[in-house]
Amino acid sequence: MDLLTVIATLGLVFSAACAFALLRGSSSSSSSKEKKQKQYAPAVGTILHQIANIRRIYDYHTELSRKHKTFRFLSPFCQYIYTADPIVVEYLLKTNFQNYGKGWLHYENLKDLFGDGIFSVDGDNWRRQRKLASYAFSTKALRDFSSAIFRKNASKLAHVVSSSAKSNDKFDVQHLLMKSTMDSIFRIGLGVELNCSDSSDQGGNEFAKSFDAANEMLILRYVNPLWKVMRYLNIGSEAKLREKIKSVDEYVYRLISIRIEQTSETENEEQNEDILSRFIDERKKDPQSISLQFLRDIMLNFVLAGKDSTAGTLAWFFYLICKNPSVQEKIHKELMEVTEAAEPAADFDVFAGTISEDSLNKMQYLHAALTETLRLFPPGPVDSKVCFSDDTLPGGYTVRKDDVVFYQPYPMGRMEYLWGVDAEAFRPERWLNDDGIFQPESPYKFTAFQAGPRLCLGKEFAYRQMKIFAAVLLRFFEFKLSEEGKVARFKASMTLLIDGGLFLEARRR
Repeated sequence: MDLLTVIATLGLVFSAACAFALLRGSSSSSSSKEKKQKQYAPAVGTILHQIANIRRIYDYHTELSRKHKTFRFLSPFCQYIYTADPIVVEYLLKTNFQNYGKGWLHYENLKDLFGDGIFSVDGDNWRRQRKLASYAFSTKALRDFSSAIFRKNASKLAHVVSSSAKSNDKFDVQHLLMKSTMDSIFRIGLGVELNCSDSSDQGGNEFAKSFDAANEMLILRYVNPLWKVMRYLNIGSEAKLREKIKSVDEYVYRLISIRIEQTSETENEEQNEDILSRFIDERKKDPQSISLQFLRDIMLNFVLAGKDSTAGTLAWFFYLICKNPSVQEKIHKELMEVTEAAEPAADFDVFAGTISEDSLNKMQYLHAALTETLRLFPPGPVDSKVCFSDDTLPGGYTVRKDDVVFYQPYPMGRMEYLWGVDAEAFRPERWLNDDGIFQPESPYKFTAFQAGPRLCLGKEFAYRQMKIFAAVLLRFFEFKLSEEGKVARFKASMTLLIDGGLFLEARRR
């Protein structure tokens, strides 16, 4: 019996008992007058049902969202409310933003690994980090620096794929992408070469493995009601998680100390282009306000956002274009038209070097295909907000203080009332006008990058990385699934990754 099955079994028993107590208590304590005044979203079950469907959780939510735009699960401590209604999403993320935040749920579950980083905090702590990060992302210097890193690592990845193509070997593209994006984000974020792609840095590779393992273990906290007990006793998944976090901390703190030393010894701009150096520069102005812990937290949050999200999206992208070869050919045709190095004999490095901001902007069909991938397989398939004070959602549903409200990018991408009868089809053309120009949708309908004040600062950063990697690979190779009939499944993790990886075969064009 595996760990997840044990947790699910314990959770079923725990949830059943608590749900029974909740239902019993609520039926006797609420007055008839109060019931008439309050309207609750339809109850579709208890958290027992969530645990029972954990391996297909987002498809389960999609089925429920087709019946109810907004619904709830009963829990002994609060309501878990789920919505796929853009009107409610806008209310949560913009209209009444101040009343909904990360709150206790995310903070308790994520704090051990991600600390007080931007993805787990609210209020002044969030605003401060948002302001600092916003300045860093808005600079032309970071854009140019990051583009150069993306081009370099995309070319390195093309060499790896080329070796597999020559020997007719299949390869796990998701695994390769995870390594490449980790290398990119570490160089841009922390100013060091991690060298995951060629496994030459043992310490860096150990960090990457520990970070990925800890990331996957955290998701268990969202479905395991006994995780705090397990952490206290230091047993099971919590014991393993503690070990992985210790490994992560040792590497990151050592790296930060080295970078602080380096930045104090030199004013060389080229060495200070990374994001960590920018925060260290701020720390010099006020060392008390930016501690080593603060630097550690914000960097690990940055690594999470810049690595898993883009690697996962690109893996789903390659899966979808292999399932839809006509789309793959259209992208290749566009690349040949908008880039300079179009000769068949062009070198990977030479071609990557020709990808400019102008050529990226002309890749309208590629941009649409990546966006269509994000619609169907968003990196964050569901996101939650904790209600800070009693409220009423658009449509009249009551939300109580400490209730958790989830908006659902994954189910929303599959709703016919939002995208039409072909909502589940991969069709990049839905994002293009008659002139072939990309047309964005409302961020409250297409929620892959959140919206409102918490709109993802790295949105353009992510698109740039994905387009450069896709452009280099699709310029030189034609891809197909190693198993033609394979249906990719997601695995339950912090980001939407393909369970078991994605094995492809490549043919040099």
